Amino acid sequence: MSPNITLSWVLALAPEISLLVVLFMVLVFDKLFKPDNPRLIGQFTAWGALAVLLITVGLYWLFGQPNAEWTLLESTFWGGMIRNDLVTFVFRIMFLSALVLTALVSIDVPRLQKLEYYALLITATIGFSLMAASTDLIMIYVALETASISSYLLAGFYSGQTRSAEAGMKYFVFGAFTTAVMLYGMSMLYGVTGQTNLYLIGNLFSTQNISIVQPLLLLAAVLILVGFGFKTSLVPYHFWTPDVYEGAPTPFTGFLSTASKAAGFAVLLRVFLAGVLGPAQTSSEWWAMLVAICIITMSLGNLVAIFQTNIKRLLAYSSIAQAGYTLIGLVTLSQDGSGASMYYLLMYIFTNIAAFGVIVIVSNVTHSDDLKDLYGLNRRSPFLALVMLLAVLSLSGIPPTAGFFGKFFLFKAAVDSGLWWLALIAILNAFVGLYYYLTIVKYMYLYRSEEDDVAIPVSRAARIGLVVSSLFIVYLGVNAGPAFELTRQAAAAFFSG
Repeated sequence: MSPNITLSWVLALAPEISLLVVLFMVLVFDKLFKPDNPRLIGQFTAWGALAVLLITVGLYWLFGQPNAEWTLLESTFWGGMIRNDLVTFVFRIMFLSALVLTALVSIDVPRLQKLEYYALLITATIGFSLMAASTDLIMIYVALETASISSYLLAGFYSGQTRSAEAGMKYFVFGAFTTAVMLYGMSMLYGVTGQTNLYLIGNLFSTQNISIVQPLLLLAAVLILVGFGFKTSLVPYHFWTPDVYEGAPTPFTGFLSTASKAAGFAVLLRVFLAGVLGPAQTSSEWWAMLVAICIITMSLGNLVAIFQTNIKRLLAYSSIAQAGYTLIGLVTLSQDGSGASMYYLLMYIFTNIAAFGVIVIVSNVTHSDDLKDLYGLNRRSPFLALVMLLAVLSLSGIPPTAGFFGKFFLFKAAVDSGLWWLALIAILNAFVGLYYYLTIVKYMYLYRSEEDDVAIPVSRAARIGLVVSSLFIVYLGVNAGPAFELTRQAAAAFFSG
């Protein structure tokens, strides 16, 4: 590989470089022009993120973003630390979409109309994007810390609020601990192989007898799973989720529940399928552990969510359950399963941000996050009630929303892989989830509030964000084929060199 930096090397990081430019421009805009209207910073961020999203899609169409058939040498850059393939492209679309929508729904939250908030959002997005592109243990760690440190600060951004400070501290302490455990697992891999590149490690194990180091390899896998199980809210690393979701600023909670989860799964897919643990997949103990985590995660998340009265805590346990569903695609060890997981994460971006966007607007008026605040929402704001209805139906997996095909593709991949019993357990869990999701619908449309006649205002920026999210929820529900085919093609990278 040539040591000279070429145009291809620059294009491989064009979205991240563009985000750095946006970050610099936001800082300059605030310091030089000192806008009287604090909403302008959020608008500037949203427009900048949208521009980067268009640049990313434009590069795909103009230069033919690397496809799954490219060889390892052709698709890796910057010393083999970055892989610019369809997997990277799909996840970049997720992160940038989440950034645009989060910026839009944050604009009218008075306590978030600050430069630091939007700067940290952009920085976290850069970290998430680099995590999805990373193929080297060192790069994964650097990207993870870039995203994590920004996220810790954002979780505790309401400095004068006890719950927010507690959320930030819990997120930091638990995150630092699990990252240290993960780093120890990575060091064990390096000690065994002398390599840090995922694909080189995978190739090394595939060409040599690994029976001698199999126990050490499995131990390293478990330790690495601790770090990214925390990031994705998999049981038993889920314990931080309800408290952090409840205490963090609501717009950031939506961002954390989608972009951060997608980044964690991006690395899980890359590490456990394409690279390090290809040989470990043949271990029945390792596979059984993943299946057990999958079942317990979706079951615990759904069952505990039933008893929640705080809407943010309810969606936190819902998020845990969704992580369990997503893991189904990984344990199938198939291209269709991995593609289904990526499609599920894509639709979850729009679904969950739409739900949290509605909560942001309602809580701005009610100053609480209680489920009872949704009483009579259809009378106070038919638009917000409709958006929340679409989000809830999508989370439930009811057509014609994106969540229906998200679950259908995952369950079908499980059945095709002979795991019909896992698909059956997931379907039963989906029925459990239907109970508390429809409770939200009941509160909005059947119950009445003492303030039925008091309308809830929705700003133009928030309305745009919610409309875009809703349109994608419906579009991915009635025309899921192209998006799933893209994610399925991308998943081929996990099963080829």
